[in-house]
Amino acid sequence: MPKPLVAANWKMHKTLRETEEYLRRLLALVGAEPPVELAVCPPFTALARAAELLAGTPIALGAQNGHPQREGAFTGEVSMYQLADLGVKYVICGHSERRRLFGEADAFVAEKVRAAWAYGLVPILCVGETLEERRAGRAWEVVERQLSAALGDGLSGPLVIAYEPVWAIGTGVPAHPQDAQAMARRIRAWLLARYGPLGEEVRIQYGGSVKPENAREFLGLPEIQGALVGGASLDPESFWRIALSASAPSP
Repeated sequence: MPKPLVAANWKMHKTLRETEEYLRRLLALVGAEPPVELAVCPPFTALARAAELLAGTPIALGAQNGHPQREGAFTGEVSMYQLADLGVKYVICGHSERRRLFGEADAFVAEKVRAAWAYGLVPILCVGETLEERRAGRAWEVVERQLSAALGDGLSGPLVIAYEPVWAIGTGVPAHPQDAQAMARRIRAWLLARYGPLGEEVRIQYGGSVKPENAREFLGLPEIQGALVGGASLDPESFWRIALSASAPSP
């Protein structure tokens, strides 16, 4: 199994100056050989500068989104081809906010995953159910549908899956480690049943409001190999503490 991957999703935060300050502080903390793989996903406005600062370092560059078409009349979009040209390694596909706020359907997310592979990027495929879906007993049905749509044509390259329990983000309903472990186990079984040994190479991240205070509870789980971190990744010290939790031995 590859090293855990802990990725920072800054969402719509940070200017160029703030990006430079953050990355310099994080690089000072990380050193030359961090115990886990790290990635930072800045907003599009900061990607080029982040690429310069991270070149030759152990921190990978990620993007928060990407359009599947190589080029065309898609005002406001950035293509996977353009991201690859910048030196991006990882790209988030199908984040719950993209699905909910921007109406991204399963089929469109699948196009993104295929395009990411086509241009040598590693997709971080986000899957997860809402509170209503979980209460209706449809959690696995929803996640399986998302997986089947995105990966129905097979694994054409490296892949990371981020399980986001959407029902536990900003709802006041807490997620428990056993919830994350149960879903990650089902995802792993699904991958192995369809792709055999290749399914073992897919890292499964947890993406449900990870913080330094709860990171160890989730990142020490047998089927969790890292985290997709939102708000807690905006501070480099906080993000590094979470990353160290992923490297600690399981209890």
